[in-house]
This record gives sequence, C-alpha cells and structure tokens, in this order.
Amino acid sequence: MNYQNKQYSPNTELSIFPPAVKHLLIINVLVFIAMWTPNIGTYIQHFGMLYPIGSGEFHVWQLVSYMFLHAGFGHIFFNLFALWMFGQSIENIWGTRRFTIYYLLTGIGAALLHMFISGGQAPMLGASGAVYGILLAFGMMFPNRRIMLLFPPIPMKAKYFVAIFGVIEFVSGISRTNSNVAHFAHLGGMLVGFILIKYWGLKSQDSYQ
Repeated sequence: MNYQNKQYSPNTELSIFPPAVKHLLIINVLVFIAMWTPNIGTYIQHFGMLYPIGSGEFHVWQLVSYMFLHAGFGHIFFNLFALWMFGQSIENIWGTRRFTIYYLLTGIGAALLHMFISGGQAPMLGASGAVYGILLAFGMMFPNRRIMLLFPPIPMKAKYFVAIFGVIEFVSGISRTNSNVAHFAHLGGMLVGFILIKYWGLKSQDSYQ
C-alpha cells in the first residue's frame, strides 16, 4: 500500500460516531448555540451566511462557513440526523480523511451551483448541500441496503431512495423558484459527490458481498 492509499484507508474499527461525523456534529451544535447568543450570534450570522456575490457582503470563507449555520431547531436536527445516519457508514469504509474532503467539497459545490443558478436571492445557510452529497454517496456505496421510510413506513432500497430525492429536488427547484429552500444547492451537493466518487474510482460495497 503506497502513502496515498494510507491517507484514504478505511477506519480499522467500525464506529457509530466515527471521528469526522462526531466532530461535525459537535461543531454544528456549538455554532448553533453561539448563533442564538446575544451580540455574538449577530456577528456569526452576518459574516457566516453565504451572501450573493453582487451583494457586497460576500466573502470567500462563506463557501465553507455557511455549512455550519442553521436557521432553527428543525433545520439543524434533520441535517445532523441525516449526517449521522448516512455519514457513519461512509466514513467507516472511506476513512476519515477522504470523508472530510468529500463533505467539504460537496458543500462548496452546493454553494457554487446555488449562486450560479439563483443569482441575487437571499443569503443561504445550512449543511443540506453536503448532507445531500452524503446521501448520494450512501446510495452509490450501498445501493441495495434497505432504508425504512417514515412516511409511509415501508422499506426501500437506498438507490431508489436517493433517486426519488434527486427527482424531487430537481422538480422543486424548477417549479418552486420562490421557495426558501435551496433546492439547487442540494442538487449541487449530489452532483459534486457523484463526480468525486467516479473520479476516485470508488466501487459499491455490494460488489464485495
């Protein structure tokens, strides 16, 4: 095994809270608490949210910082739950380094596609773009693993689950242009995730079963 492969080797011990997922959860929660702290919260929101380039408020670090800000409890809960639910399996087979790179790049890609398509809309915040990238990775790595839906409560293979979410986001992005949800950011995270997985030559884990 060469040095490069060692950098991306799978974790030797499977964990339900592997390092990257655990630290991302902690950082997001701490930032969320800070956002609702008087004075500090206003500063974090103003400089951390992703503003349109032409707004005069855009800074390059916002391409990353926006991923760690959330608008409310429901927003952060569902993002972090999905990050933990799907991310732990991905980090355990990819290793922490590759997973972290993937997470950040899909989040940045989500931001760029959102900015390119939406133009001068309101500032964006939230980990959803990167989370959709993780969802795409789960569907590609474990296409036949069954996921239990909440509504309706039926099992579905991951590849179909991801495909349905992708179609929903695409249709919503076209038909709900005034929505407060950044649908094309979600698609951007999935698109960049697909490109990275193909570039890295990663194979479905079902191939080894």
